[in-house]
Amino acid sequence: MTEPTPHLSIQDAAAQLGVSPHTLRYYDREGLLDVPRASGGDRRYSERELSLLRFLLHLRGTGMGMAGLRAYMALVREGEHTAPARRALLVAHQHEVETRLRDLQADLTAIRAKIARYDTHLACDGTTALPLPPLTTTARKDYA
Repeated sequence: MTEPTPHLSIQDAAAQLGVSPHTLRYYDREGLLDVPRASGGDRRYSERELSLLRFLLHLRGTGMGMAGLRAYMALVREGEHTAPARRALLVAHQHEVETRLRDLQADLTAIRAKIARYDTHLACDGTTALPLPPLTTTARKDYA
């Protein structure tokens, strides 16, 4: 027989997740999780809540808003029959993240090109070595 998972205080759960207790209280107030409470009213986090929170933090870290998190968790609460809807929600979010990653990569390419221009333009001691040539780029943005 396996031993039950210990229930953590909000401070211990926050430390394990790398967030503040305030963040966990906020997620609770937003209705994302139904965190059990001890007899004194303190939240007690089991591995189930920690696992769900880890995933929600990944979604949040990739830009999903609170409305999306609430929608996902509402589907989770409805049960296994919502797995196709949860998958569809995650696939749509994945596409958004991939688009942002492509845009960021294009922005990073433009930044690297600008740094390379400055590296060519500046001598090692910081004095001007060569005039800056005009820059043509295929990146989506070009700033001076």
